[in-house]
Formats: sequence, C-alpha cells, structure tokens
Amino acid sequence: MAISNNSGKNYQSPLLRLPMRVVKNLLLFIGLLTLFSCGSPESQQKSERPPLNKPQGNVEKPVVYFGVITRYNPRIMYEEYQPIMDYLTENTPYRFELKLGKTYEDAVEYLCNGIVDIASLGVITYLEAHEKCGAIPIVRPMNKDGEPYYHSIIVVRENSPIKSLQDLKGHSFAFASEHSTSGYFIPRYYLEKSGLKLQDFSKVENLKHHDSVAKAVLSGRFDAGSVKDIIALRYIAKGLKILYISDPIPSVPFVVRPDCDKKLITAVKEALLKINPKDPVQQQKMVKWNEEFRYGFVEAKDTDYDPVRRIFEKYH
Repeated sequence: MAISNNSGKNYQSPLLRLPMRVVKNLLLFIGLLTLFSCGSPESQQKSERPPLNKPQGNVEKPVVYFGVITRYNPRIMYEEYQPIMDYLTENTPYRFELKLGKTYEDAVEYLCNGIVDIASLGVITYLEAHEKCGAIPIVRPMNKDGEPYYHSIIVVRENSPIKSLQDLKGHSFAFASEHSTSGYFIPRYYLEKSGLKLQDFSKVENLKHHDSVAKAVLSGRFDAGSVKDIIALRYIAKGLKILYISDPIPSVPFVVRPDCDKKLITAVKEALLKINPKDPVQQQKMVKWNEEFRYGFVEAKDTDYDPVRRIFEKYH
C-alpha cells in the first residue's frame, strides 16, 4: 500500500512491513476497541437524551400557574393538591404548577393580578374575586354522595358539656380565616340565627387554617370552633364531636379571569368533567387527592352562589 505525502514522494505504510498474521490481529483489536468505546447506535442515542426533567425542544408544555386558598398548612396543601396538578398536566396540553400564597387574600390577588391563571377558591373568596376582577367559575366538585355541596360544621370536644348552639354563650370560639366560607361566614350566620352574637362569647379568634381550628378545640384552647366538613370528619376519631351541621353550601369553584385563554378553560373542563369516581382505575389515581376533589366535577356558574352571596353582603 503506497500513499503520496505532501512532498510528492511515495510513502509505504509500516503495516506492510509486518507479518500478515500480526496485521490481522492488530486490525481486529482496533475494531473491538472502536466498538466498545463508541457503543451501539442505540446506546449512543440514549446517552444523548436529556434528563426527563429538562425541556426537550418543542415538546415542552406551556406552564399554567394554579392558585389555591390556604385551607391547610403548606405541607398538607402540597401533599393533597400536587397530585391534581399532575393529573391536569397529564390530561391537558399544559404543565400545571401550584402557587400558594400566605393568606386567603393572596389567592384573590394572585388571580386578579395575573400571577396565576386559574385558582381553587372558597365560595366567599370567589365572590370577592368576582367583585374585584370579574372572576368566572368553571367547575365545582361533587361530594361522595354525588352532589355539588358541602357543609360547615361546629365542633366541640367529645367530653364537652355543650349540647346546643345556645350552650355556647359565655364560652370561647375559634373561627377559621375571616375570608372562609365554612369557617367564618356560614357559622357566624347560623350562630346569629340562634340568638348568639360575637360579644356573647368569652373569647373569639380567627385562626389561619381549618385544621388549626380543629387542633385548638381538641387541645382545649377553645371550647368550640367552626370548620369545613372534611376536617370535622378527620378529627372525630381524634376526640372531637359534631355540635351543629349547616345546610348544604354550593361547593368550592375552580375560577378564571374573564380574559383567560378559552383553550385553557376548555382543556381544564374536559379533563375534570370526564372523571368517573366509580371507575376503580380512576379511584386509585385519585387516592392521594384532597378529599374534596375525589368524587368528580360538574360545571359551575355564577348564580350557583347566590344563596351565599346574600350572607357575603351582610358580613363583608
């Protein structure tokens, strides 16, 4: 084998001066070395793939920020609401990220100021957002009986001598946030209907979360308190008992601003309305969801909340 070098003279490869057996073995060794260093085309392709948690070109979904009122402490909020974000990400063309504020007011501000695109609000905070920026309800959850309602519950300790709302006079009472529907507005309405005003209690305080109210009553810090039904049921086994149950309250809505992208609204509604809580496969997927959202959804409209609107106008 002769190759021409830059000077124009013929150049003989050193390989030709070696015995043929040695040349064959050397070429075989070089071939094997190349194979193992480069790998197969498939292994090369795998090594070039980016990690799953990094954007992959045009397949990255647009991010939708989802706000929620601070019903519980942040740890519980992330544990019980992140699975819903994952479901929406899997079932829509968007990637949903949870964005929590520190107060009920933050959730309204985040929605109205465009910091979040959609939010799960309470009934009162929805009415506040509707008043502030024209927020629109799109869906609301059903309860385990297949109805789009929930209840406000007044709880006491299981060994409490308090037997009726009238017995609460002279005792201490814990409400949830002053922006809470079932933790403040509704129980205050029923307490006044029974003849009790705030000044009739020995002490009244608004606590930040519903579970904070339940714990405060359980510990003896307060004689009674008001919480939403799913919290009351969690704490009955821990030593609380139900003193009073409200009439049905329209369930809490998922809401958007009037200028929200119609494609986003349609995608969210389709993903949530197709949930069948009786399907065992879907039940398994929802087992880690907040209990309020495990039983399917129905469409929501502003007039659904007219009964609470009258109470809102009275105490707001």
